[in-house]
Amino acid sequence: MELRQLEYFVAVAEERNFTRAAEKVHVAQPGVSAQIRRLERELGQQLLDRSGRSVRLTEAGAAVLPYARAALAAVAGARLAVDELTGLLRGHVAVGTVTSHSVDLPGLLAEFHDAHPAVEITLTEATSAELLEGLRTGGLDAAIVSVGPTTPPGVELEVITDQPIVAAVGPGHELAVHSAISLDTLRGRALISLPRGTGLRTRIDEACAAAGFTPHIAFEASDPEVLAQLAERGLGAAILPGAFAEARSDRLRSILIDRPALRGRLAFAWRSDGPSGPAGRTFVERARTAMAAGAATPWTLTAPPGERSSPQARMAPPVDSSPGKIPELRA
Repeated sequence: MELRQLEYFVAVAEERNFTRAAEKVHVAQPGVSAQIRRLERELGQQLLDRSGRSVRLTEAGAAVLPYARAALAAVAGARLAVDELTGLLRGHVAVGTVTSHSVDLPGLLAEFHDAHPAVEITLTEATSAELLEGLRTGGLDAAIVSVGPTTPPGVELEVITDQPIVAAVGPGHELAVHSAISLDTLRGRALISLPRGTGLRTRIDEACAAAGFTPHIAFEASDPEVLAQLAERGLGAAILPGAFAEARSDRLRSILIDRPALRGRLAFAWRSDGPSGPAGRTFVERARTAMAAGAATPWTLTAPPGERSSPQARMAPPVDSSPGKIPELRA
């Protein structure tokens, strides 16, 4: 009996499918099937019922499964004990990130890889909502996310930046003469925003809902620079972080949104009870130290070199916001 036979058996039992199990253990399907048949011959019992559309455990297979899992866990524990004794770290770290930020995440990942070359690292790009769900379910060990003034449930944060959310317009826009406006001033006006699920979009949607109206999102784009370009050309007011808009003051007018004031935070996040594995815990500790030491520069919403996607702006469907009378502007 070999450990790989037990590993393949457990994978098929969990996936209920030989093809998916083979992908999970990174082995060709015939190899998985052959090893499990060898295990069955050695035990003298069929462990898997292959007669249906999905693979099912036989009575003997159900009896063997917990022992197979225990054996694999014992071997993993033995390896971990030796690794901790020798200072070698193994395992896998899953990291997530929003599309655009100013954190040197590639540098952080490279430093961690240099320190722990036996650890496999994967990086996922998604919206803040998707990343937070990945943290809570254990799919991710850590993530860089955009959040509001309160900490989302199930996670802990190391705040990188905390700044106002503004409306940015071109010099010829009717709001360009104002330094600050109330949120209600945006009622019925064409807005340019990041897609749903992103931190900034969530903040503006929540704030407008609390004020009793639905924002008229005329354009959406996943790249903030595209939002700025659309606003510059007079197509609406772009909802952006203050620092990003101020950095483009030569072509955009940044208008503070108050009554109520809107703020957004960029944060390094991890699950409240911590990553399940030692590699994930070590990465979180190392990243927190780097963040606290000022590894992040002010949030410019600029993706690191080589990380920028190529999103396309799209027209959002019209929204009946029932604007009524345009609210009074405030300088």
